[in-house]
Amino acid sequence: MTHRLSPFLWVMLAVGYAFLYGPIASLVVYSFNASRLVTVWAGFSTHWYVELMHNEAIQQAALISLEIAVTAASGALLLGTMAGYALQRYRRFRGRALFGTLVTAPLVMPEVITGLSLLLLFVALEQTLGWPRGRGILTIAAAHITLGTAYVAVVVEARLAAFDRSLEEAALDLGARPFKVFLVITLPLIAPALAAGWLLAFTLSLDDLVIASFTSGPSSTTLPMVIFSSIRLGVSPQINALATLFLVAVAVLVTGAGRLMRARESER
Repeated sequence: MTHRLSPFLWVMLAVGYAFLYGPIASLVVYSFNASRLVTVWAGFSTHWYVELMHNEAIQQAALISLEIAVTAASGALLLGTMAGYALQRYRRFRGRALFGTLVTAPLVMPEVITGLSLLLLFVALEQTLGWPRGRGILTIAAAHITLGTAYVAVVVEARLAAFDRSLEEAALDLGARPFKVFLVITLPLIAPALAAGWLLAFTLSLDDLVIASFTSGPSSTTLPMVIFSSIRLGVSPQINALATLFLVAVAVLVTGAGRLMRARESER
């Protein structure tokens, strides 16, 4: 039996979608605006995409952001997987409550406090140990690893909570060592959670502005920092073009992932 939506629900649904996606559609349309003013339409043009391709500051910042995001996501995946595994599989060890609190603290802590705390930590380490020398890509990546680890740990812990341990127990009964069981059975079965955690940490790092502002140096300006500084002087149509390219890239990746998942499900 099918239920038909009432006209009122259709109207509310349309208003909701317009509220959510109307600004995004406007951004895409005005990225092809010939005028320098982002609110005045002066005809169709791809001028700002050409200008964006020749903007060395944005290109350099984008490369730095991608480098930091890949490094931070990989580091967060490694640490977060170990933390989530320890929290889920070792339920009783001294200091577990404190360890769990420290791992998940970045989830609820304001980014301003996180960024300032890490800045003070890096300054103290430089004065005491001589490392790191100044702030740069390394300090931003370390800060983003701290943030991403919390998210990866939560995702991995949740996946392990619903994990069927009988497969591991069967492998152990057949003589496999615990480390081999972890590599051959546990990791492949929680691979979707690991991929989700990596992508989440990558997105958080690529999108971060506040923490990067505290832990960056003169030669390590990220893409969000460049965009924010340019918006303070007035929105440039190049930003609309850049945002449109990001939307296209995300749409392509999501569509490809969806088709890949459907293909795997059809094979099963």
